[in-house]
Amino acid sequence: MALTSRLTLTGPDTSDPEDFLSSSLGIIFPDDITNQHGDADHGLLYTSPHLPNPLQFNLAKVSAEKDRHLFSHYLWNSSLLLAELIEASTLNLNPPSEKSSFDVTGLATIELGAGTALPSVMGGLLGAEKVVVTDYPTTPVIKTLRENVNSLIQEKNSVSGRYGIKEIKVDGHAWGEFDTELAKEFGKKFDRVYVADCLWMPWQHENLRRSIEWFMKEGDESRAWVVAGFHTGREKMAPFFDEERLRDVGLEVERIWERDCDGIDREWVVDRGVEDISVRKRWLVVGVLRRVRKEGR
Repeated sequence: MALTSRLTLTGPDTSDPEDFLSSSLGIIFPDDITNQHGDADHGLLYTSPHLPNPLQFNLAKVSAEKDRHLFSHYLWNSSLLLAELIEASTLNLNPPSEKSSFDVTGLATIELGAGTALPSVMGGLLGAEKVVVTDYPTTPVIKTLRENVNSLIQEKNSVSGRYGIKEIKVDGHAWGEFDTELAKEFGKKFDRVYVADCLWMPWQHENLRRSIEWFMKEGDESRAWVVAGFHTGREKMAPFFDEERLRDVGLEVERIWERDCDGIDREWVVDRGVEDISVRKRWLVVGVLRRVRKEGR
């Protein structure tokens, strides 16, 4: 089943020609896939066959140019894929032949650059105990994010017997800035760090690596799950996974691969040469980061 099949646009009808064109792309170009979803006038309904109720996500109404450039007012395919990985692993839906380690039962999780926070909502409904959600500290984004998270992470939306939430918090966090109440309170407190579609700004890679390390628990069991699309170009996002730069902050790649919107996997490659935009939009990279192992482990 296609990655985007769980989404339905909600809200008023529109006569905007751009919306008609966008909704017709799949007919005009059968191989094309939309990788950003929703707008300020339309929400998104996310329907999983494994949850008792559809989840209604509202999107932030941003007007300031600096806020629009964050693209936090969309739901991206990376969030869809990470949410499905969490769901499949936690509910043991994977076939025996598929290696998976995205179970969040009883864990503390934090999401960086959350946007709509779909992965955090999914984790909170399936057994995570502590869920902290962050995005860049801009008022409309954090306000909508807080409303969505608090209204959706409810026992009525959870799988029977899985709801175990003890703490939910939504707040602003600028990557690489740790002199804040949030950073001081939650440093080294999380079993899992979620990062979905945050690699399109190469100038922020160092800060993002530092934030992942800051919030990730010490020890061999903590992980960061990083999922990103290729829609802005592989050359922009691939350097985030540079081995030396990750090691500079005490992190390393445990697993990394590519998956397309239909669930087909292939090997991660840093450079595939010239990639057509309609093709690369279909693919995402999934990286699992851990703390650097000491010699002998």
